[in-house]
Amino acid sequence: MSLGAHLLEFRKRLVRAAAGLLLGMIVAFIVTDPIIAFISEPINRMAEGSDSLTALTFTSVTSPFDLRMRMAFSIGIFLSAPIWMWQIWAFVMPGLTRKEIKYTLVFMAAALPLFFAGCYVGTLIVPHVIELMASFTPDGSPLLYSAKEYYDFVFKMMLVIGVAFVLPVFLVVLNFAGVMSGKAILKGWRIAVLIAMTFAALATPAADVVSMLLLGGMLIVLYFAAAGVSLLLDKRKRKRAIAAGLDPDLVA
Repeated sequence: MSLGAHLLEFRKRLVRAAAGLLLGMIVAFIVTDPIIAFISEPINRMAEGSDSLTALTFTSVTSPFDLRMRMAFSIGIFLSAPIWMWQIWAFVMPGLTRKEIKYTLVFMAAALPLFFAGCYVGTLIVPHVIELMASFTPDGSPLLYSAKEYYDFVFKMMLVIGVAFVLPVFLVVLNFAGVMSGKAILKGWRIAVLIAMTFAALATPAADVVSMLLLGGMLIVLYFAAAGVSLLLDKRKRKRAIAAGLDPDLVA
């Protein structure tokens, strides 16, 4: 294809992705009320058990609308993910080899469910984090949460935990690219366990040991699963190298 044809194809894919995002935003804007009620539940629970003022606040005339638009955009990205991801895939797929297409599909099939699973775990953990942070408020002091900052905190926490669940897939990608061997990944298990448990301890309240162990355990299992897959890939590489008459250690 010529450069002009590539640009036309890119514009077509971009317009379709934008249309999908707009559709997702419209749907998300309609369902913002139950979502706001859901993420505000920790504040409502704290307000019921406290004598001081505890509430979600809107500090300007346009704050309620701004919050709904921010939510519609971020949630719309998730809802329209199948559309805009397919448009990206359809644009780059003609330039990939059959093997690259295969491994890209495998990567996406593993990464997407793990990311959304991490986001779901984030919805379970975030209320505990909010209640823990609120426990440091001096007695009798009002606890007023800015709607914009509160939503940003909840969204970023879910995003961070979602990405943490996808990191093992990137380890496998690094192994496939020849950057890290399976033995090297497995050798760092002590550091990985320490990081996973530290992250779990920071993301969950100190008194909720079950949540901490659950989150840390899931991250550790995913890490060892990535190490296991990488070892299997290394084994296949060695067999192919031996069959081709090459030095397997050099290939590794």
